[in-house]
Amino acid sequence: MLKQSTISNVLTAALSTGGDFAEIYLEDAYSANIYLVSSKIESALSGRDYGVGIRIFRGLSYVYVYTNDSSEDNLTKVAKEAAKAIGGDKQDITISMMKQDIENRNKILIMPNTILKTEKTDFMKIADKYAREYSKEISQVEVTYAENIKDVLIANSEGLYITDKRVRTRFFIEAVAKDNTVMQTGRLAPGASKGFELIKESDIESISKEVSKMAVTMLHAEECPSGKMPVIIENGFGGVIFHEACGHGLEATFVAKGNSVFAGRIGEKVASDVVTAIDDGTLSNEWGSLNIDDEGTPTRRNVLIENGILKGYMIDKLNGRRMNMDSTGSSRRESYRYAPTSRMTNTFIAKGSSKVEDMIKSVKKGLYCKRMAGGSVDPATGEFNFALLEAYLIENGRITKPVRGATLIGNGPEILTKIEMVGDNFGFDQGMCGSVSGSIPVNVGQPAILVSDITVGDRK
Repeated sequence: MLKQSTISNVLTAALSTGGDFAEIYLEDAYSANIYLVSSKIESALSGRDYGVGIRIFRGLSYVYVYTNDSSEDNLTKVAKEAAKAIGGDKQDITISMMKQDIENRNKILIMPNTILKTEKTDFMKIADKYAREYSKEISQVEVTYAENIKDVLIANSEGLYITDKRVRTRFFIEAVAKDNTVMQTGRLAPGASKGFELIKESDIESISKEVSKMAVTMLHAEECPSGKMPVIIENGFGGVIFHEACGHGLEATFVAKGNSVFAGRIGEKVASDVVTAIDDGTLSNEWGSLNIDDEGTPTRRNVLIENGILKGYMIDKLNGRRMNMDSTGSSRRESYRYAPTSRMTNTFIAKGSSKVEDMIKSVKKGLYCKRMAGGSVDPATGEFNFALLEAYLIENGRITKPVRGATLIGNGPEILTKIEMVGDNFGFDQGMCGSVSGSIPVNVGQPAILVSDITVGDRK
């Protein structure tokens, strides 16, 4: 980490031509990944990434530069070059700072880099065994283990000087079921802001068998019918629809430039009365949680929509300037190679009061989406297209047969108004979210929800 005197000198250089805010972000990151394919360890990779980013504001403009050389001479040189780019008049300024303490919400019990590689590969082989034993129709199993330890230092010309350690662990299990003509996949990927205790706490047998069950069930499923119909989207990863189709539209990255259907609509009704949506980076040990965001602001619980009314956005410093609003602790980046911007953390539709069985009973003919897959969305319009990993028909108030090849097609803001029931079975699921500041870990979540109608597409 850098000395405070070095930081002060570099920030002073960054503001030497008239910038009104300067920031240093230092990152020292270690990561390790182990891959098992066809019951054998295929590779085990680890590495370290180190670098420093310098950002300068002048009004609503900014310059961002980064380097791997953290010597004071080089950082001062880089800062002065960035200062020239931001423009303005020469000024003399003195910056003082004091290190700040933060509350650590993500207590780590077992640092993952203290565990022998053999113990990590042992659990992977066990997962592979359980997944294969589920059925003779399982043709391939892949297991991945990943750990990341990141130390950051953030300092700025307002006197902020703060450090944080971020630890995340995750594993992926994917099974492929195959017959002569069809191949189907099941996958789960639990993760948390935890150490190796995540593995020890997880029911590897149940997770592995659930993945294989998913693949085998869909292998024998019929093709999904298409058309508009009521749809029940299960908890956990079902929240990816809100995340993609609505969550991005609530990030100041898009709102500040007017590139969102939610821009300028605070106080308006944007969803049905049963919908409350939240982004909360403070939840202990959750995959998307942070003690501080990537500008050094403490994360917080941000209510985005309350009982259908739009209450707020996720805001970073720069876009806060553009919107004349304060930061909400929502600034994130993949690494020092990216300038930060407003991003989600743990984003979810809050728990409701309905029972899933009551939702099902209320549907005469529709679709039950147990597991979502990937999709695409246009943040400016909210138009989305999502594939389903596991789905079933609902007929006369009962779940009947599995169907495959289904996609959900619609408009996020419109879907918010069509949510008729919100369940009491809240759950989170983990993912990686890509945007202008890179790929970052996020939680998506919700209880089961009943949407009055969504266009369901098939493979035709």
